Amino acid sequence: MSDPRTTPSIFTRGAVDLGALRPASKPAPAGPAGAGGAAAAPAGPAASPAPSGPGGPAAAVIDVTEANFQTTVLQLSMTTPVILDFWADWCEPCKQLSPVLEKLAAEGGGSWVLGKVDVDANPRLAQALRVQGIPMVVALVGGQLVEGFTGVLPEPEVRRYIDAVLKAGGVQVAPLEDPRMDAADDALMSGDLDAAEAAYKKILAESPQDHAAEAGLAQVELYRRVAGADAASVMARAATDPDDLEAQRLAADIEVLSGQAPEAYERLVAAVKRSTGDDRDAVRKHLLSLFAVAGPDDPAVASARRALARALF
Repeated sequence: MSDPRTTPSIFTRGAVDLGALRPASKPAPAGPAGAGGAAAAPAGPAASPAPSGPGGPAAAVIDVTEANFQTTVLQLSMTTPVILDFWADWCEPCKQLSPVLEKLAAEGGGSWVLGKVDVDANPRLAQALRVQGIPMVVALVGGQLVEGFTGVLPEPEVRRYIDAVLKAGGVQVAPLEDPRMDAADDALMSGDLDAAEAAYKKILAESPQDHAAEAGLAQVELYRRVAGADAASVMARAATDPDDLEAQRLAADIEVLSGQAPEAYERLVAAVKRSTGDDRDAVRKHLLSLFAVAGPDDPAVASARRALARALF
């Protein structure tokens, strides 16, 4: 789990050393894993395209395995940035992030490729790339590993991360539609919350319906609320006393920054049901601020809005 008190950042960590993933001279026999070891993942094609679907054309997405990483993914990264999405079937936050990445990969028009890594099927690959939690996103540019993020980010932040990866790879990136967002986003990503707040507010004063600026301002407020908080203590306090509305609100903030937005929404809807008067309205407004972080098009937000309406009426 990523630290909820920090904003995502990227930096080059150096060449990827995955010698342990090179295939042995003889394939391991099929069957259960031996004592203390994991079953070897079956070898697949050099680059297995993911099925076409709502996320976009298969050409923008490949299945990454321990078998094809060295021979395909590293080589591909020499000419085309590869962004890796570490996921698993049981991971609910992964089901929020993966469709966003697939959509953006399709929009990328071949400027980058999304590599999907099932951590259960490829445990050695996950270990080699130091996967501590999922969903996790990193990138490969020219055979170099570029740090990414863990958890679910709003689509505008995912786009900014991809743009940074492409720039690191020397790929020409189309300018943002609103150049005023550059300074605000840079301030947010560098942790200068005061400057980010001022920039987002200026944009909203001139363009009140700018959803990206709304999301940015909501993120500033979110980071401020969790500043200095001990995540473990907050979550324990919230679990011990469901009627402690302050703890419930802060716990929801931590869940959102940890990639557990649906759980955060459910927590606050439950708090709305248990509260009345001004307390209830404060929880409702807090929940709406979390909706703003994700943006109006997030399906989890749409579902939570319906739940909130039922709780209120």
